Amino acid sequence: HMPLIEVTLAEGRSPEKLRALITAVTKATAETIEAPVPNIRVVIREVPKTHWAAGDVTIAERDAAAGA
Repeated sequence: HMPLIEVTLAEGRSPEKLRALITAVTKATAETIEAPVPNIRVVIREVPKTHWAAGDVTIAERDAAAGA
């Protein structure tokens, strides 16, 4: 079996943070379901903040309203 884990995030994190996430997800998957590390696939999808909304407000709009 080859587990495929997909993570969707709003863009803006550093490559180092994304790399650390890949390692943590891989480790958790290996430990939890006893999958061999070479068989684990991790895909990170970064979505523009203008393309992610909750309650009809995008993250970009929410950031702008908060003065971020």
